[in-house]
Amino acid sequence: MVTIIRETIANVPCLHVVKDDDIHHMRPLVIFIHGFTSAKEHNLHFGYWLAEAGYRVILPDALYHGERPNSLSDDELYLSFWDIVLTTIRELDDIKNELVERNIVDPNRIGVVGTSMGGIVTFGALTQYEWIRVAGSLMGSPCYQTFFDLQLQFAERKGMSLPLSNEQLAALRNTLTTYDLSLQPEKLNGRPLFIWHGKQDDVVPFDYTYAFYKQIEPFHEPLRMLVDERAGHKVTREAWLQTVQWFVTHL
Repeated sequence: MVTIIRETIANVPCLHVVKDDDIHHMRPLVIFIHGFTSAKEHNLHFGYWLAEAGYRVILPDALYHGERPNSLSDDELYLSFWDIVLTTIRELDDIKNELVERNIVDPNRIGVVGTSMGGIVTFGALTQYEWIRVAGSLMGSPCYQTFFDLQLQFAERKGMSLPLSNEQLAALRNTLTTYDLSLQPEKLNGRPLFIWHGKQDDVVPFDYTYAFYKQIEPFHEPLRMLVDERAGHKVTREAWLQTVQWFVTHL
């Protein structure tokens, strides 16, 4: 039987999904990061499938999401996107460290995966943490600076009042260079990477992610990109199952 434990790990509200028999034993870990405006509970099916396969799965709430206080308007939340992404990347390390200290996670078998914003977080985390041994991104983007530019264009079209000066925006864009995997693909360093993206995605553009895949395909493996010709910004059942299989194969 699979157990779902609601707990706070490294000051982050999380769902902890694991088989009953594995609760107190060292297991490989997969951290799953949800999408923008979603929450940890919305992806429990994925945690269940991985727990059934023998993994310990942690689903945290990102900053301003789920159980974490949020009094922001929709526009303010949108303009906080990169604060949320970079905070989540930092918190991944804190969550991992606490679980390793509790001696319930194999430090040599840790994976990270996410959808949409969570996929963006995953790509960025790969530039920071060698302890991530296997990764998956579903409808995310590794192209931080490009996505930042697209978001600014969208905000301007919508008439949003930007809280940052031009100088501050330039500084933030420059900071994102550190996390932009498309600018430093060598940081993958042979780690298995699974990518899924719908070709009709109108939220996180398919073309930039596919260009990244073609950029690294000649020299990086294990690597797989599963393209759905008809899907938009919604993960299909087939994508979920293939992602689970990727972790079972490589972690």
